[in-house]
Order: sequence, then C-alpha cells, then structure tokens
Amino acid sequence: MSPAITITKDDILEEVKLSCKIPEIIEAITIRKLIAAAAAEAGIQVETEELQDAADQFRILSQLGSAEDTWAWLEKHGMTLEEFEAMVYNGAISGKLAKHLFADKVEAYFFENQLDYAGVVMYEVIIDDQDLAMELFYGIQEGEMSFYDVAHQYIQDKELRRSGGYQGVVSREQIKPEISAAVFAAKPPEVLKPIVTSKGVHLILVEEIIEAQLDDKLRYKILLNLFSEWIKQEVEQFEVTKNLDLDYQAA
Repeated sequence: MSPAITITKDDILEEVKLSCKIPEIIEAITIRKLIAAAAAEAGIQVETEELQDAADQFRILSQLGSAEDTWAWLEKHGMTLEEFEAMVYNGAISGKLAKHLFADKVEAYFFENQLDYAGVVMYEVIIDDQDLAMELFYGIQEGEMSFYDVAHQYIQDKELRRSGGYQGVVSREQIKPEISAAVFAAKPPEVLKPIVTSKGVHLILVEEIIEAQLDDKLRYKILLNLFSEWIKQEVEQFEVTKNLDLDYQAA
C-alpha cells in the first residue's frame, strides 16, 4: 500500500508563499473586489437565470457533461457548491460590468484603430546572409526563380518547407513592428525587399491583405481589451496594505 500524504490549509498557504504566488493572488483579490464595488455602484446584478446560464456555459467549456463530472471537478479544486456558484457569479458580474462600461464604445474604438485589426496572408523565408537574401530577392523580381523555389531550398523545417513558408493569416499584432509597416503597405501579391531583424533577414511574400471586420468575435475582443485597461488603471489607484499574518486589505 502506498504511504498516505495529508495536505492541510497551512500546507497550501505555505506552498503559495514558497512559490512566490502571493503578489498575483493579491492582485486577483484586488480586481475581484474592485469589480464587485463598481458593479454595486452601477446597480448591476446577476439574475438567477443569468447565473444558471453562466454555470451551464462553464460546464460546457470545462467538459463537465454530468453531475458526477461536476462533483469530481469540485473535489479536485477543493470547492464547495456555494464557492463554485460564487466563482461563476464573479465571472458573470465581470462580463455585465464590462458591457455596461464599454459596449457603446467598441465601434468607435474599432474605427479609430482599424488598421491594428487587419490581417495578412503571407509567406516567409528567413536567410542568415543579407547579401544572399538580396540576391534571391532580385532573382525573384527578374523571374529567374520563384518564391516557392527559394522557400524549398532555404527553409530547414520540413513542414514549413513543404508549404512554401506559408504563415497563415497573421494579424498586425503578431508581426514584429519592424516588419509590419512594410507588410501592410504592400500591394499584393508582392515580394518585399529583404528586412533585417534580430532573427535574420526576412524574405516575405504578401499574398493578400484582409481588411478587419467588426464581427462578434472581434467586438468581444475589443470589449475585453478596454475592460482590462480600465481594470489596470483602477488597480493602480488602490493602496494594498498587509501585515505579517498575511491579512491583506485593499483600501
């Protein structure tokens, strides 16, 4: 029989301290209290039906298809049913507060920052030698070789080589700043003049620029970004005090 190990609340607290998790936990508590206070001030509440919908959505996302699965999840995470409901409530109230504060600001923000949400279909080959990269670029320009030829010869990764250096649909935020300006100024299909970065010399074929569309997915992303920035600014205004017994209070 395997030896038994007993884990107490004190053990858990000690592990939190030893793993240096105290600062992020304090920040999470501060954010939770901040959201609760702001929601109360705005008169925002989560109705019973909304809470049930949020709980059902959580179970779906967590693949908790049965009551047994849910109870097992609760046991694994050391939660009571009441604590589970509190967790779901916190998520629901956070979402309602975000919509209350920023739902009517998403569209204006999108149009002010539309270029940041554009995408590009691109292919890329990274060369170590700048002179060689320039030689290959001019060879492509003059029709002596294709971008695919260059990719097939100079890309080491087998799968990437087979796809000709295809990077997929890439958003502006996923591209290095020193590359993005040239990429989004291209007139597809266009092979860009080699660009030097810390990774090497980039030969890039811009196949298509995809204009951003404010669909539900992007609307939600912008809403979360605006809400996260608001939380960050609000948290900076709080003074968090503590004592040696780890009894923290946010003032």
